[in-house]
Amino acid sequence: MRLLYSVGIFLYGLLLRILAPFHAKARLMVAGRKDWYSRMKQTVDSTQKHIWFHFASLGEFEQGRPVLEAVKNNYLNYKIIVTFYSPSGYEIRKNTNLADYVFYLPYDTAKNAQLFVDLIRPSFVIFTKYEYWYYYFEELHKRSIPLFLISAIFRPEQIFFQAYGTFFLKILSYVTYFFVQNEESVRLLKEFGIRHAGLAGDTRFDRVVDLPKNKKMIPEIAQFIGDNPTLVAGSTWPEDEQMLQELIQHYPGYKLILAPHEIDGPHLEAILKLWPTALQFSKMAAYNNAILAESQILVIDNIGMLSSLYGYGQMAYIGGGFGSGIHNTLEAATYGIPVLFGPNFKKFQEAKDLIQHGAGFSVANSQGLRKVFADLQDRSHCQEVGQAARQYVLQKAGATAIIMKYLKNNSAKI
Repeated sequence: MRLLYSVGIFLYGLLLRILAPFHAKARLMVAGRKDWYSRMKQTVDSTQKHIWFHFASLGEFEQGRPVLEAVKNNYLNYKIIVTFYSPSGYEIRKNTNLADYVFYLPYDTAKNAQLFVDLIRPSFVIFTKYEYWYYYFEELHKRSIPLFLISAIFRPEQIFFQAYGTFFLKILSYVTYFFVQNEESVRLLKEFGIRHAGLAGDTRFDRVVDLPKNKKMIPEIAQFIGDNPTLVAGSTWPEDEQMLQELIQHYPGYKLILAPHEIDGPHLEAILKLWPTALQFSKMAAYNNAILAESQILVIDNIGMLSSLYGYGQMAYIGGGFGSGIHNTLEAATYGIPVLFGPNFKKFQEAKDLIQHGAGFSVANSQGLRKVFADLQDRSHCQEVGQAARQYVLQKAGATAIIMKYLKNNSAKI
C-alpha cells in the first residue's frame, strides 16, 4: 500500500503539471512548489526555533486561526511557519502577519518530508481537521517531534476504519494528540486502538464568536440594502444559484446579496445570465442612488467580505450542499440569523447541531427552500430562530483555551 500511495502522489503531481498550462489552480500549485527547496533554504534560518502550522486551504486557515494567534502570542521566541496545500489558502494569506514564513507544502514524498523537516526543524507541529500526509507524519514521528491535529472529526465510513484501511490507520498512529470536535470521534478512535485523543471542540467557534462585535462596516452594502429585508447567500455554486433565482422572484421586497464560491469569469457570466440586471460590487462607484434602490441583486465579485456580509442579512443561505458539502455555516449563525443550506450536510457536525437546535434548515429543492423561507417571514419566529443560532455559537466556543492549556501543561515534552 505504501508503494501504491507513493505512485499515486507521483501521478497526481504529473497530472498537475500536464494541466498547468490550461488550468489556473493547477498552474499556481505547480509554480508555487517549483524549486521549493532552494527557495526555502535561502529564506529559513534553521538555527531558529520554529513552530509549524499546516492548512489545506483558506477555510482551514480560518478554522485554525484562533490557535495560530494564541501560539504566536504565547511562544514569542519562536518563528511561525505556515504551509498550505491549496492556492485558495496560499494566495490569499501568503502575506499574513501571523506567520514569519508562508509556503506551499511540497508533495508528500519521503525525500520531500526529510528535506523539509531538516530545513525547519520544528519544535512542534499543528495540522487542522482533515490533512493527513503519510511521509511528513512518519518523518515527524521518527524524530519525536510532537504533532497535533486540531478540530479533527472522524466518521465510521472514513477510509481509516475500513478493512482495507490499515495503511491509513497507521498514519493516525503518528499523531501525538488529537483535539477532536465530538465524543463520537473519541469513541471511534478508541475502538481502533488510538487513545491519544480528547474532546476540545471546533476552533471555528472561537474564530466566529466575536465577528458581530468586530464586523467590518461596508457603506456600499448599507446603501444597496436601504430599509429592505435581505438574504445573504454565501459560497454558492450553480445549483444553489438556480434555486435562489426561483426563490427571490417571489419576494420582490427582498434584496439578495450573492457571494459565489468561485468568482472566475465563466461563473460570473453564468450568474449574470440568471440575473441580467444584477449589480456587481466592483462597479458600485458607477451606480447612482436610483439604480441602487431599484436593483434587487448584488453580486460580490471579490474575496474576503463574506464574514462581514452576513451581519447585513435577516437570513443566510450557505452554498455547497448540492455538491461535495456545505461551506461555513458558523460565520452566519454567529450573527443570530437563521441558516439555510442544501441536503449534503451530514459530514458537518455544526450543521447537524444547528438543525437540532432549530436554528438551521436543510432544503432539498426549490419547493423546500420556498417553504422554509415563507415560514421565516413571521418576524418573531425568525428572531427566535436567529437567537438559537447565536446561542449555539456561544455555547460551543472555548476549544482554543483547551488546546493551549494542554500545550502549557505538556511544555516539558514539547
